[in-house]
Amino acid sequence: MSTYDIYALGNALVDMEYEVSADDLKRLGIDKGVMTLVDEAHQLRIMEHLREHHHQRGSGGSAANSVIALSQLGGCGYYACKVADDELGHFYMKDLRDGGVDTTDSTYLEKGDTGRCVVLVTPDSDRTMCTYLGISGNLSVHEVEVKALHAAKWFYTEGYLVTSDTARVAAIEARKAAEHGGVRTALSLSDPNMVKFFKDGLKEMIGDGVDLIFANEEEAMGMAGSDDLSEAVAYLKTLSKEFAITRGPKGALVFDGKELIEIDPVKVEPVDTVGAGDMFAGAFLYGLTQGWSHKRAGDLASATSAKLVTSLGPRLPKEETQAILKSLS
Repeated sequence: MSTYDIYALGNALVDMEYEVSADDLKRLGIDKGVMTLVDEAHQLRIMEHLREHHHQRGSGGSAANSVIALSQLGGCGYYACKVADDELGHFYMKDLRDGGVDTTDSTYLEKGDTGRCVVLVTPDSDRTMCTYLGISGNLSVHEVEVKALHAAKWFYTEGYLVTSDTARVAAIEARKAAEHGGVRTALSLSDPNMVKFFKDGLKEMIGDGVDLIFANEEEAMGMAGSDDLSEAVAYLKTLSKEFAITRGPKGALVFDGKELIEIDPVKVEPVDTVGAGDMFAGAFLYGLTQGWSHKRAGDLASATSAKLVTSLGPRLPKEETQAILKSLS
């Protein structure tokens, strides 16, 4: 039997979330609604500008958010990442374990800076991210624990790793190890900018094909090079056996390998969309690892991600995820 439902590989970033105005973004010269990589000095200038704004912090990174969501639903996850031997690194490891996720032994922490993601939430509930990868930019095959990977049902990684040469190679080698060990493979395209600027690298990470891809509409159409969703659906079928395309207030489209399934949206008043796609992926994978149908897993993913956007932060309290799970049982 498998020890883990999911073995995930991704960037370890301490999320630092701020409520801002659209004018703040203009003054800072930041592109709205996407993730932009910045150097440490640039990020510190942003944080200094926002020093009077309320903020909160937590262990983050796209794949980390997903595996924590899976854990809060009752699944068992492992997260492979790289943090530094600094205050944020120790905070990150503790917060991850407090979230019920196994991870690499913290005695292997190295000197350097743990990655940070400044998350800027505007009144329209959109999120803009400015990321300083720090030591996470050096994530490599050394962080891939093959024994733990082979003890999982699924291997899951994030498209954000495409921006680092060593991390991209780590994701590719981890996928190959998963395939060799009979572990199913899943990947999230993560962000429109990853598709726009790193499409070839994402294709390398996908290789001859994965079992499951997560994307939103913009990312799916960007991969297909088309503004026609039906063409994007057809293209994703050449990359993955199954996929899920999130569509915001329109719900989602799920392909189970045979048929395309429409997942109904759950109507809410959004406050903060940070982590909605990550929550969808974590909840969907939870459903699949429990033997659920794709429709039922999609309904759970839709319900949990909708609930998430009604408050600030990239995750829900465990009691709320459990309540949603119970309502769908």
